[in-house]
Amino acid sequence: MKTIIRTLPTGLFLALGLFTSAFADDVTFIMRNSHPNAVEVELYSQDREHVWPGGNEVYYLDDGETKEIPLSCRSGEKICYGAWVAGDKGTFWGTGPDNGERCTDCCYTCTGGETEEINLTE
Repeated sequence: MKTIIRTLPTGLFLALGLFTSAFADDVTFIMRNSHPNAVEVELYSQDREHVWPGGNEVYYLDDGETKEIPLSCRSGEKICYGAWVAGDKGTFWGTGPDNGERCTDCCYTCTGGETEEINLTE
């Protein structure tokens, strides 16, 4: 009887782990800064209140730098990038700072894999 009681919770935890991982994916955003100044980037979920990297941090790209930004997301989640010149939030790409603008081609669906190279130019 003790064996059954101990095995049941372990099996339950394994089943729950498989259930939650079935709804998670990893995607890598490939960002290239072709602007002559450094830029800051955040990635915004359009389906929930979530920002990458979060915690009042940003991804920082020097001029000419390409960065691969891996993140875990929910399968099917729509994620948009916002980027702006460091120190100049008036010069931006995508949804801009704080996800405040609309865009037509700056969003991706979380299905695993990686984006094409996203080139931030003048």
